[in-house]
Amino acid sequence: MTTQLDAIVTPELRELPITEAGVLRYREAGDGPPLVLLHGSGPGVTGWRNFRGNLDFFAQRFRTIILEFPGYGVSDEFDDPHPMLSAQRAVPLFLDGLGLDRVSIIGNSMGGGVAIDFAMKQPDRVERLVTIGGIGGNVYSPFPGEGIKLLSEFTDNPTRDRLIAWLHSMVYDPALVTEELIQERWVQATDPETLASAQRMYGKTAIDRMVAAQRVSTDPPQWANMRSIQAPTLVTWGRDDRVSPLDMSIIPMRLLPRGEVHIFPDCGHWVMIEQKDAFEATVMSFLTRP
Repeated sequence: MTTQLDAIVTPELRELPITEAGVLRYREAGDGPPLVLLHGSGPGVTGWRNFRGNLDFFAQRFRTIILEFPGYGVSDEFDDPHPMLSAQRAVPLFLDGLGLDRVSIIGNSMGGGVAIDFAMKQPDRVERLVTIGGIGGNVYSPFPGEGIKLLSEFTDNPTRDRLIAWLHSMVYDPALVTEELIQERWVQATDPETLASAQRMYGKTAIDRMVAAQRVSTDPPQWANMRSIQAPTLVTWGRDDRVSPLDMSIIPMRLLPRGEVHIFPDCGHWVMIEQKDAFEATVMSFLTRP
């Protein structure tokens, strides 16, 4: 039986050796100004699975590059104590390795947080920035939310039923959770090294430690420094997001000096998948605006 995924041509998986860290892997298509796509986290995630449906569209106008973060079973794992730290370290190393001085970035969930971090630390290297859920902070909703709790339960005790429950929390339309999606996520998510990396980020112990640190820390949260980001920034969100609730978008909407927010109806956490056509049209308009 032919599926939607069968119709997608998979570009070559390329390798970029990083002397001090290992090999970063990526896929790319198209010509033009560089556009880097940064994926999110979660069971069985890869950059390709997050953005395979969008690559051809953006490649019409951009040299579009999907980076695979360390710790998710494609690129080599770095030796950092937390996958988020590895992802933050990987971005400048990757751009330097490709000789890219200035890029636009689309970051999904965790990838959006990594992109924001990079834009704060190296503002001269970011042309435009697009985020998909996951940045800011919970204003009205509790942390961790439903999707993060389900992710933690799977990470600590991976079963097929727990994976399915988490996948359903990611989308508005349950029909998107196909047997094909479940199976490809299950295989990658239960790989021992990938699972160990996920447990360092989303296991109950890691979540409890994060919550406790937030209560006692005197350091400002990441979002407190968003005013320093001068790149034009488009914040996108699914109205029905059960992983990163919509109230999180209030902080970046208020703090980003050149920020704007677009909310997609009938849409969960995977905006670029669930509202693919509307997302692509909105983002392309933003990226090519004079």
